[in-house]
Amino acid sequence: MSANKPNKLAFLSMPAPASYVAGLGRGASGFTTRSDIGPAREGPSAEVIAEAQEKRGEEVEVDPEQFQDPDNEYGLFAGTTYEQDDEEADKIYDSVDEAMDSRRRARREAQEQAELVKHRAERPKIQQQFADLKRGLSAVTDEEWENIPEVGNLTRKKRRREERTYVVPDSVLVGDRGKNEYENSLDDRQQQNGGFETPADSGTLTNFVEIGQARDKILSLKLDQISGTATSGTSTSVDPKGYLTSLDSVIIKSDAEIGDIKRARMLFDSLVKSNPKHAPGWIAAACLEEHAGRMVAARKIIKAGCEQCQKSEDIWLEAARLHNNDDAKVILANAVQHVGQSVKIWLAAADLEHDAKSKKPLEHIPNSVRLWKETVNLESSATDARIILARAVEVIPLSVELWLALARLETPDRAKAVLNKARKAIPTSHEIWIAAGRLLEQEASSHPEKTPEQVAKELEMVDKTIEAGVRELRRHQVLLTREQWLKEAERCEEEGSPRTCEAIVKATVAMELEEEDRLDTWVGDADAAEAKGRVGTARAVLAYALKVYPDRRSLWMRAAELEKSHGTRESFDAILQRAVHHCPQAEVLWLMAAKEKWLAGDVPASRRVLEEAFVANPESEKIWLAAVKLEAENGELMVARELLIRARTVADTERIWMKSAVFERQQGQVDTALETLATALKKFPKFAKLYMIQGQIYQSLNNIPAARAAFAAGLKACPKEIILWILASRLEEADGRSIKARALLEKARLVNPANETLWAEAVSVEERAGGAPQAKAMLSRGLQECPTSGLLWSMAIWAEPRPMRKARSVDALKKSADNPVIICTVARLFWAERKIEKARQWFGRAVATDQDLGDSWGWWLKFERQHGTEEHGEEVRKACIAAEPYHSPRWQSIAKYLKNTGKSTRETLEMVANALQ
Repeated sequence: MSANKPNKLAFLSMPAPASYVAGLGRGASGFTTRSDIGPAREGPSAEVIAEAQEKRGEEVEVDPEQFQDPDNEYGLFAGTTYEQDDEEADKIYDSVDEAMDSRRRARREAQEQAELVKHRAERPKIQQQFADLKRGLSAVTDEEWENIPEVGNLTRKKRRREERTYVVPDSVLVGDRGKNEYENSLDDRQQQNGGFETPADSGTLTNFVEIGQARDKILSLKLDQISGTATSGTSTSVDPKGYLTSLDSVIIKSDAEIGDIKRARMLFDSLVKSNPKHAPGWIAAACLEEHAGRMVAARKIIKAGCEQCQKSEDIWLEAARLHNNDDAKVILANAVQHVGQSVKIWLAAADLEHDAKSKKPLEHIPNSVRLWKETVNLESSATDARIILARAVEVIPLSVELWLALARLETPDRAKAVLNKARKAIPTSHEIWIAAGRLLEQEASSHPEKTPEQVAKELEMVDKTIEAGVRELRRHQVLLTREQWLKEAERCEEEGSPRTCEAIVKATVAMELEEEDRLDTWVGDADAAEAKGRVGTARAVLAYALKVYPDRRSLWMRAAELEKSHGTRESFDAILQRAVHHCPQAEVLWLMAAKEKWLAGDVPASRRVLEEAFVANPESEKIWLAAVKLEAENGELMVARELLIRARTVADTERIWMKSAVFERQQGQVDTALETLATALKKFPKFAKLYMIQGQIYQSLNNIPAARAAFAAGLKACPKEIILWILASRLEEADGRSIKARALLEKARLVNPANETLWAEAVSVEERAGGAPQAKAMLSRGLQECPTSGLLWSMAIWAEPRPMRKARSVDALKKSADNPVIICTVARLFWAERKIEKARQWFGRAVATDQDLGDSWGWWLKFERQHGTEEHGEEVRKACIAAEPYHSPRWQSIAKYLKNTGKSTRETLEMVANALQ
């Protein structure tokens, strides 16, 4: 290297600048290594690091403690005393902050929800983006699926060759067939032609019969070789006939299972050696050997366990189980010498005996209730059992079970004496008092020759007995809760003692209750008992509540509903008679009583009930209209008209005027009906149904301008009435003015936003006009404004092609799972797919969700007509009659049709089922 050439590595020996810190530009700091221990060099100071960072343009970190008060280590005010007024001030500030936060919380949460919805709309999930495409895959045909190209392996890795398998050629089978055969004659064709010739049946022609025979021959040869019947002379011990049968009895264990058994055997062996007095270890070890199929080893282990654990009854019982009957007797005989007071040992020994006299070990354990019960069960005659029980209660006087069993076997008179003795022996048992009440009830109802007065007097003794029992138990500090007593009452009802159940309820239902909580608690108890099917308990609770609150209308209504659902017609009528006597101002109770008489066919009695109702409620609109309906349904039209005239004078309500117009219209008196409507509209200009009836009458008379004027006046007076808008739109549509109909519905939606009925009518207008795309667009707009509408979702489901309806129904159920219209639509989809049971279940869910929708009942009956039996259809009819539906579009249109006036619910249901398509 020349002397003039500069050295490029000379800078390594130069000293570092004063402000240089190694690695500082990369965020490093000074550190100390093992080699630096000793005279370790200190790192750069804080001033040097700050200066270097400032030169590089980096932001200098500020020490938060540089402004700390030097005289105060923790804070400026840390030296002051935190007094009570400071704590109170902090609490006031916290409460103010909390109040301000609560005021802003609703607005803040609403804003956050809106931002979340906006974010999800702008950036939806991948699953939402491809939901329509995934649903569209269901419409892909099989041909399109097959035309999708396969994705090849684009990697350059060597593929592993698959091993090829070949079918055995038929020639091999034919050759094996003739392997041991010898042909001693020449072919006829060879003899004739003087030479060899290829057979005609060889070559390309295959003889499948010979191939089958060849397979059979080979299989028989192999079986003969195994069984020792082959010509080779070899013999074996295999039985070919029982070979496959014996294979079924062989338990084949896998290697893993055998390994588990070995490990468990070592574990149990260690357990019994380390703790030989632990009986469960011996039992587990014996069970393991039993599972492994080594019964001799299992019995040997359990025998050793019995020697080590002679006081354990479980190990003796396990030893008896592992041996046969005779050996088990010897084992249990040895067991009773060591565990003589074990009831289980004696019962197991008794089960092994065949002689009944040998099955009575009571002399060894006389204080065992279970042994006494087993001994009684062995007796064939009631007399012997009674004698044994009499002895049992002497030996064990504190057993309630034995006293009750003895009382059940005695005559009524002697049973009373037995229960009295039991009550004295066990004064804290409520079961004995309940048994005494049940005995009195049984004695009162077992003699048919007794008069009703005698029966009633004896049944009163049941109430007195239960009341005395509750007092005595309370005196002996036995305090059962209300819930426990109600459970006892339900048990008595279940076992066939309704009077004892009622007595228990009377004596205990008011316990532990505050006066202001009694009514709600009793109604809740009745509802809970009814839900369990304990109608007698619910009836008793309501009867007691009605005695305490005889003037509560809601309580009488609840009792009447209970009797209507579970009682007889006589009990229902009786409860209604009592109800109207205590609550004469309750119109609904009078109407229920009159309707019950009418349904029973007693029209004069129904009239008498309504007359009494008129006296108690002279200005009641409902009672007047009920009387009119009763007379009109029974053909007394003049009486009905007179009642309406009187009602307009006395009650003078808008509904009475409307019913008067409807009555005249039904009788064909159109002019009278219009006059009545004109008078009514002057009195009640805001009642929309008057305009509806007026417009419909004019429309039936083909007076379109007058009908249009009537509807227009109604819309001006009642713009919030949805049905009035729909009737006006349908009038224009019937007159051929679809554009005007659409305009009316558009205006109606502006006045009544987010109304599903108006949107559904708009969609129907487009469908009737023949514009399917316009109808679908209208339906989409309606679902955007009413996302939970069952009516619109139902229309959307049926608007889809058949393959897409199921996916659409899933979307509908997600939006509104409990909507009865959607549930009914899903049932109809199952119906279309011939899933009969599922469709029946979903129809049941639809009517259970809302029993007032008549169209759901109609669809169900139509379904049962096609796929169900007559019994199924009759069940639907009866349930519909009990529910008395009133709403739904098709149901109302048929029920309010003039020609269907007076039709029953059953007849209306049949017509609705016929009309639905």
